[in-house]
Amino acid sequence: MTLSPRTLPRPPKGRTLLALGLTGAMGLTLLGTANASSHREAPLISNDPAADNTDLYAFQSPDKPGFTTLIANWIPAEDPAAGPNFYNFADDVNYSIYVDNNGDAVPDITYDWRFSTEFQNPNTYLYNTNTIKSLDDPAYNYRQYQDLYVTKGGVRTQLLSHKLLPPNNVGPAATPNYAALAAAAVYDLPGGGKNFSGQRDDAFYADIGSIFDTGQLRPFLPAYKPAMRAATAGKDFFAGQNIHTTSLEIPTSELVQNASQPIIQVWSTASRPKVRVYNQNNGATPVNRGRFVQVSRLANPLVNEVVIPLGLKDTYNGLAPKNDAAALSVKDSGDGVTIPLVQKPELAGLITGLYGIPTPPAPRNDLVKIFLTGIDGLNAIKGSQPADLLRLNTSTPVTPVAQQNRLGLLAGQNDGYPNGRRLGDDVIDIALRAVAGGTPFTPDFNKSPNNALGDGVDKGDGTFLTSFPYQATPWQGFSENNETRGAFTTGSQ
Repeated sequence: MTLSPRTLPRPPKGRTLLALGLTGAMGLTLLGTANASSHREAPLISNDPAADNTDLYAFQSPDKPGFTTLIANWIPAEDPAAGPNFYNFADDVNYSIYVDNNGDAVPDITYDWRFSTEFQNPNTYLYNTNTIKSLDDPAYNYRQYQDLYVTKGGVRTQLLSHKLLPPNNVGPAATPNYAALAAAAVYDLPGGGKNFSGQRDDAFYADIGSIFDTGQLRPFLPAYKPAMRAATAGKDFFAGQNIHTTSLEIPTSELVQNASQPIIQVWSTASRPKVRVYNQNNGATPVNRGRFVQVSRLANPLVNEVVIPLGLKDTYNGLAPKNDAAALSVKDSGDGVTIPLVQKPELAGLITGLYGIPTPPAPRNDLVKIFLTGIDGLNAIKGSQPADLLRLNTSTPVTPVAQQNRLGLLAGQNDGYPNGRRLGDDVIDIALRAVAGGTPFTPDFNKSPNNALGDGVDKGDGTFLTSFPYQATPWQGFSENNETRGAFTTGSQ
């Protein structure tokens, strides 16, 4: 399989290091997800969890033909029992989901959320003063509200104003009927769309404990070098953890350019005001000033977490996709490699070194198509420039949920990752196998063990809903037990 020749601008002097770092990032899941993630991908944003993107999903609504679901998740590793100040969106952050439908890596549609916090009774430490029976229950003390805006064709329109979010899932005494509280916070949008913002179970799953310990995939430990140990089952670090979500279900016709161009490219960001000022001797009432500055960015899962060098991670979080191409390429040294860490990925060498598995030689143009430009005939927009964008062909037939395979495209399901991303797609295993060459794009390597690599965690711990917002009900704090994470008493979710 060959790529059409494409000339990319060489980075200006002084940007070579950035280019090299970003080429790894543009390997997106190839390197990022293959090494897993704790959702703490860069130094600055790891200290600012309220603005931290964790995952982005884009898929056609399985129960609602003609609609597309876009999900951006935030606030990593929420412990359900972490009260009395439970997790919430930040009032001074602008949360955004962008859609590009013509391939120029510039947003054609932007959805922005702003949140505000109000206390019903500031003279108590309690998150709730009694059982919360409804969203307007006076016992719901620590409340958050959302405003939602859409910008399209240069026109900004407010879709929701001061709509109440559901509380966190505190426990059976505080939030005994949590599913009903959450359902009441699903708001209608023009054209039949819907919005939900609030707490959910983290749909992502991975054994990052083994992966961060020098790539020890538990199912493949007998082949790991130098130690020889018995294979064991994977352990899901994210079992029992929650996140906060901004979720949309939008008529597909509102997202695509036209019926003949059904592909969209999606990413999300968080932005903070340029300046925060604290009053002298009083840090209780900081003042935010200036324009919003992007502090977090996400498209394909886990790019920045383990790929970008430490010194460049924060830079990458502030970069716009339209600038990716200028930083991606280097001069061809004669081996056909112009995007080194995609066409000649470091991870492929590590897989060989750690497990003795031969992988395809450079240049890896298969990886460029799979992860960087889109796949011809599936989700590539003709003439688009390389960028870290989650690409979805909205005309691809939808696989019924009961029949969805976690391996997505590798399992022959064209509506699965990397064509968009469904909630149950196993991006860790997909990425590992792609880098090892275990795909139809490199048939000589599409054999065991290359096409069988994985972390041993094949699904998350939550039960997805059958309708929007689809993500599972968040775990509640009363039954949460960190020492036996993932083991919960009856009624814990």
